Amino acid sequence: MLPLYHTVKQTGEHEITIQKSRFIAHISRVETEHEAQEFIQTIKKQHWNATHNCSAYLIGEHDQIQKANDDGEPSGTAGVPILEVLKKRKLKDTVVVVTRYFGGIKLGAGGLIRAYGKATSEGLDAVGVVERKLTQILHVNIDYTWLGKIEKELRSSEYKIKEIHYLDTVDIETYVDKSLIQAFKDWMVELTNAQCTIDSGNTVYLEEDLIR
Repeated sequence: MLPLYHTVKQTGEHEITIQKSRFIAHISRVETEHEAQEFIQTIKKQHWNATHNCSAYLIGEHDQIQKANDDGEPSGTAGVPILEVLKKRKLKDTVVVVTRYFGGIKLGAGGLIRAYGKATSEGLDAVGVVERKLTQILHVNIDYTWLGKIEKELRSSEYKIKEIHYLDTVDIETYVDKSLIQAFKDWMVELTNAQCTIDSGNTVYLEEDLIR
């Protein structure tokens, strides 16, 4: 599992108009090529009367799966520009379909490359991009007398609280970067005068929005 990577935040779409042609970027996060192909086919069915539904996707920890499809546009003017934007943004597990409704004005090869690239780039900005960081969930169990202090310290630190469970004792679930686990444990022991227990939970990705 990668310690850190970027991908799209959610499924969405964004439309722009260039020389009277409509370009609609449809974007989604996918984990397999099958999911990417299903998304592409869904968009093609929704926009069956479009002039073109060009697509590209980038999947895998090391970008093992890369595909681009011009769907009738001149070779290399649509699918590849979409894919290049994904690569430039260093995104993973992402599929993009750009639907074009021809407006009557030919753009030429250069114009098409710029148009599909722009539609993809602006679509990504509209849908949003997230950073996914591999973290360990640690359960900090403390007596209620420590709750105010520990919660305050955590909320003003680099660590993120996932959830607080109010049981016989307080269980604070916290996202901790794998490289900081020992430092976090030492910090908790120091803050509570060793009056805490810390148990390891699941390894999960923590997502945070990337602001452009």
